Amino acid sequence: MKIDPAQHGWMTAPETLAVMTALGDARFVGGAVRNALLGVSVADIDIAVPMPPNESLARLRARGIKVVETGLEHGTVTAIAGTHAFEITSLRRDVETDGRHAIIAFTDDWAEDAARRDFTINAMYAAVNGEIFDYATGIEDLIAGKVRFMGDAKTRIAEDYLRVLRLFRFHAWYGKGDIDAEGLRAAAEAKDKLKTLSAERVQKELLRLLEAENPAPVLRVMAATGILSELLPGALSLPRLERLVEIDADNQFARDAVLRLAALLPDSDNDAAHAAADALKLSNADRARLEQALSGEKIPAQLAARDARRLLYRIGVARFRDKVLLQWAGAPKGAGALQFRMLLEMADNWQRPRFPLTGREVMQAGVPEGPDVGRVLAKVEDWWVGGDFAADEGACRDQLKAVIEKDQA
Repeated sequence: MKIDPAQHGWMTAPETLAVMTALGDARFVGGAVRNALLGVSVADIDIAVPMPPNESLARLRARGIKVVETGLEHGTVTAIAGTHAFEITSLRRDVETDGRHAIIAFTDDWAEDAARRDFTINAMYAAVNGEIFDYATGIEDLIAGKVRFMGDAKTRIAEDYLRVLRLFRFHAWYGKGDIDAEGLRAAAEAKDKLKTLSAERVQKELLRLLEAENPAPVLRVMAATGILSELLPGALSLPRLERLVEIDADNQFARDAVLRLAALLPDSDNDAAHAAADALKLSNADRARLEQALSGEKIPAQLAARDARRLLYRIGVARFRDKVLLQWAGAPKGAGALQFRMLLEMADNWQRPRFPLTGREVMQAGVPEGPDVGRVLAKVEDWWVGGDFAADEGACRDQLKAVIEKDQA
């Protein structure tokens, strides 16, 4: 099997050819090769070279290509050509590993480098002319949808315990049928080692898994083996996640990893949301989104349009959408589907009205600067929202006077 460079623009781009020409004996490796063989888009272009990183640096700089020393001790440099970044790694072999870090030595043996990679489908290389170099059963496994470790599964996992999660993530994206039995046994036996990994690495793998077209079958296996509870302790709602996945597919919605994570967690349980956010070291934005999606008001399918507008004003479009989708996913299949779709359509077309008054008008009406300004303004705004935003500035000023007079009475 061979890749036709003419069918893959990234292979024939001037930037790519400039980098490959500068390096000389270099091959594409990993995800770029795998995805090209599958005919899907290639986002990251990784390159392997049979030379130490200092030589890679020298060759690239001699051709005027910018280079960043991103991981020199691990043999990795990043070439910047045009607007493209190419990660270039010297062929390596492991000298010593502890499941988190590895002491490596450089080599010029392609088969030796392939042997230390995680899965057969990630251990394929391609020359610039599209010739494939497969040192195991990568092509065969890719066609069959088998995600198998290179060599002995226990050995590969012991080299890096993150590979426990990568097994499930790659199966969710590329696998067909059951997960490889040997790999699954080895992963289950090493589940307690997941606690030794950094939360950031675990987060990245779990969120990528949740972005798969249908991560639910893999998550069920992870739950059955006790691996999922190592990542997300407490009661989980796999049926709601499964329903959300169906809704995404039926409506061609974008796959949203954070929302899918929320679907797994129990509603109205801030402790669960906090625990998940802490365990995965989510960003502040993702933490807030997770907690807000699972707390506060629920949105029924039969929510009146007037009430929906009020809620959109109060919590915003993004939070409203999250809550609608979670409520839809938690409803019996088929129940309220049309109404939930209408609520989402309303959110998509929502334009937030501007409240006509500010604190300045309140002070001009006689309220001294201080906390009373905000309190009075909030009362008038509540009245305006309750009237479905219909009152104009004049009517709001009249209401402001009425609020102030009532407060002074």
